Amino acid sequence: MLTIKNLLHQYRTGRTTVRRRLTELYRAASEAPAGIWISLISEAQLEQYLARLERLPPDSLPLYGIPFAVKDNIDLAGIPTTAACPAYAYTPERSARVVELLVEAGAVPLGKTNMDQFATGLVGVRSPYGVTPNRLAPGYVAGGSSSGSAAALAHGLCSFSLGTDTAGSGRIPAAFNELVGVKPSRGLLSTRGVVPACRTLDCVSIFALTLEDAEILLEATAEFDPEDAYSRAAPKVNPLPRRWKFGVPRDEELEFFGNCAYRDAFSRAVRRMEAAGGKRVTIDFAPFLAAARLLYEGPWVFERYAAVGGFIESHPGAALPVIETIITPGHTPHPSEVFRGMYRLQECKAKADAELAKVDLLLTPTAGTIYRIGEVEADPIRLNSNLGYYTNYMNLLDYAALAIPAARAGKLPFGVTLVGRAFDDGRLLEAARRFRLAEPYTVAVCGAHLAGMPLHSELEELGACFLGSAETAPRYRMYALEKGSVPKPALLRTEKDGTSFYVELYELSENAFARFAARIPPPLGLGMLELRDGSRVPGFIGEAAAAECGRDISGFADWRAYIRTCTKSEWKADSHAETNAV
Repeated sequence: MLTIKNLLHQYRTGRTTVRRRLTELYRAASEAPAGIWISLISEAQLEQYLARLERLPPDSLPLYGIPFAVKDNIDLAGIPTTAACPAYAYTPERSARVVELLVEAGAVPLGKTNMDQFATGLVGVRSPYGVTPNRLAPGYVAGGSSSGSAAALAHGLCSFSLGTDTAGSGRIPAAFNELVGVKPSRGLLSTRGVVPACRTLDCVSIFALTLEDAEILLEATAEFDPEDAYSRAAPKVNPLPRRWKFGVPRDEELEFFGNCAYRDAFSRAVRRMEAAGGKRVTIDFAPFLAAARLLYEGPWVFERYAAVGGFIESHPGAALPVIETIITPGHTPHPSEVFRGMYRLQECKAKADAELAKVDLLLTPTAGTIYRIGEVEADPIRLNSNLGYYTNYMNLLDYAALAIPAARAGKLPFGVTLVGRAFDDGRLLEAARRFRLAEPYTVAVCGAHLAGMPLHSELEELGACFLGSAETAPRYRMYALEKGSVPKPALLRTEKDGTSFYVELYELSENAFARFAARIPPPLGLGMLELRDGSRVPGFIGEAAAAECGRDISGFADWRAYIRTCTKSEWKADSHAETNAV
């Protein structure tokens, strides 16, 4: 794995060299799917980085030989910056300050990544350099505007990457690619050398593979920059208290755009945050949503015009039609509208700050749904707007955010965002670590714990959450163990004459899972059960002795089908009479 810790360990123990590893990754980047990169550094430029590092011991720099990717609206010396608009391209002599800091620490940039043109979009399809592929969900958008940076990391082409985040451009791609996405406090990372979208709101964001990497990278790049008028020095922030609370929007304010799997995934994430030690508090999300609407319905849309509107108007056809429509609107409001927008934002912030003051952080979905590429291309403005439901308010209200992966929504990637006050970045990382440690366990049941069966109430008492039904891979035989008050099945793996069996998947907390597993009697045991889709989950399987003392009922393929052939007196029993069936 290309985590910072792992790669540094390989260098420092001699398991590989910086030249060998970076040459391999450079070759892989050159052969990567279309739509990820806009340009790579040259072999001569790579050699300059390698020559410098080979003169130093591997333990001399905190990011020695760590490869990274750079969004193509962030300057990298000697490489064209295009912002995904070829006519806009220029070649900077100096890298953006955040890139300089990373290179000084030993990191090596491999190239510039694809993006929604002029950082205007949350989808990753608004680029003349192609649609960015989603490795985890082919056919679905990869998220934007930092699409290529997220995809490069998700495709295993680097150890981390840089993006920007004005309205969600660093969080949405993190969610859709199962990455950690740091949306730092405004001004914490210098934006000098970044093509602006909304200069007063822009943030350089970080994509990382792990929370540990995110913390290392934030420490390496959070520096006050006197040459950046919007840079701010971070004050000392108190850690997360021992008893802490997290806010969740009211049910009627949660929006999933018809995606029930995402709704269920967020409900599980809330329970997981509670298992991590947080107390759930319902907050009024209305002022946050009202602020979000100002980003594109208020005067801030004209800040995008201030950045590149003049270029677009003087270069007809250079920008994509959808980008031109957004950045160069057909009417110009009276200048007084700017002040009315500022007044309205201040009203929203006062109310939002009051809600945030009730808790230590907020927990929301990062996105309410995910769309197929064709859906976005058919309805680009509305669906893009939907993806910003939980992200657009963030920089207007001057908050910090951390997007992290959560349990999948069916087979689709899903993530949540932790939201804090300005400069609560460290506190959010601490809460995310607790969330990670509270990772739930999935268990597959195939017998008396199925819904409607005698022992299903045990799962309910343990707070289990039903995830769905599935089938095992066709590699098992089922034996009925009829001794005891409640008959139970045992699955035995076989390399021939195997059958698929119906199972139900439930999610349990770590403590509940341990209590459930402790009740397993022989000849049953806990093992990894292979499902038809190739995934593996903990499930109850039988020892070899089960085939000797049980009856082969594989032909039924479903425990319920077998039970229906039995008389009630043979299987129905009080669910508390025996607490160790499957």
